[in-house]
Amino acid sequence: MATPHVSSFCFVILLCSIAAEAIDGGFTVELIPRDSPKSPFYDPSETLPQRVGKAVRRSIARLAGLRSNTPGDPYGHITSNEGDYLIKLAIGTPPVQIMGIADTGSDLIWTQCKPCHSCFRQDAPLFDPSKSRTYAVVSFHSPKCKVYDETSSSPQGQCLYTARYGDQSYSNGNIATDDISLDSTSGSSIKFSETVFGCGHDNGGAFNAHTSGIVGLGGGDASLISQMGRSYGGMFSYCLVPFFSTSSSKLSFGLHAHVSGRGTVSTPLIQKSPKTFYYLTLEGISINGKKFTVAGSSTHGAGNIFIDSGTTVTSLPPDLYQQIEPAVASAIHLPRVQDPTGSLNLCYRSFGMFTTAPNITVHFTDADVKLNYYNAFVHVAEDVVCFTFVPSSCEKVVYGNLAQMNFLIGYDIARRKVSFKPADCSYH
Repeated sequence: MATPHVSSFCFVILLCSIAAEAIDGGFTVELIPRDSPKSPFYDPSETLPQRVGKAVRRSIARLAGLRSNTPGDPYGHITSNEGDYLIKLAIGTPPVQIMGIADTGSDLIWTQCKPCHSCFRQDAPLFDPSKSRTYAVVSFHSPKCKVYDETSSSPQGQCLYTARYGDQSYSNGNIATDDISLDSTSGSSIKFSETVFGCGHDNGGAFNAHTSGIVGLGGGDASLISQMGRSYGGMFSYCLVPFFSTSSSKLSFGLHAHVSGRGTVSTPLIQKSPKTFYYLTLEGISINGKKFTVAGSSTHGAGNIFIDSGTTVTSLPPDLYQQIEPAVASAIHLPRVQDPTGSLNLCYRSFGMFTTAPNITVHFTDADVKLNYYNAFVHVAEDVVCFTFVPSSCEKVVYGNLAQMNFLIGYDIARRKVSFKPADCSYH
């Protein structure tokens, strides 16, 4: 059985099926937020605070799903498919476009396939492997079947997978290979031949008709990132625009993903189990110049936090959060109110732009990341602004996507580092 893991990193990546070489050893694709006008989830009747509130609730639910990922569980868990971004793929020859959830907390790519014994409704046509000239079912004895921690063979000797998620969603099917192509922002198309993916014949749960599966972008062997292999040097980067921006974000691979220049700081990428996650080491957080450390935390030490672009809020070790909440509260002179979403602890009555936020710096090993006010505070209602750091209720500590917005963030798998550079992501 393939084992998916926790959290969702979700983008609409526009993909195409025409094979071509990457320009200068790298390429860039467009990222479209889940609630963007370009997304099928877009609801023009919703206000920005309403969209933010929904994203926060999805994030809290995802963190709750992490709590159920206890030792001894046969499957990893994520929450639902209500992620912040989607990914659009073309699979097969001739190509069939699918839309899935791009997930840095999962490794396996899977989509619903014919024959579908039990499937959730989807808007796009189901992928029919019998009509693809390049499709092949991986046998149980194939080396490609061994990239999974758990596998089982069918009576026909095929490699099977079973995916179970924290919200009781699931997918079962065959491990297969086929062509997958990506359309770059320059107009060139990049094809990856014989890409391993899951062909789901029995799928259900909380999945939405706008989607048709999962696209794993984690660090494990079966993810899209890993299957790109040496072609792009194990490098990718993204630049996430703030919620209030109307621009699209970008995801880059290879040489286009190199992050350097003035203001760039880098921190070691820690190898831990499961290797799906991108672990960093959080040393502390400063509020208006006063540093609070994680030295006394049960989650101190190397690799004590993972960076996740699909989780909106940032969850901290409880003892660290208990130190910084009073420091943040003492710096803000506005009326305290309850969070109308019921998700966040520290909220204030505030109209218009929030200008009284304290200076906040996140200290990773060798990398001090100074946040903007919108990296730590969001309007969850027209007149309510909340602090988006929360205490973790489990051992999983997550650096969420609000804290990452307007930073160019590069992952260098070969050199084992993650780099941060302040940026206006609407221009990247």
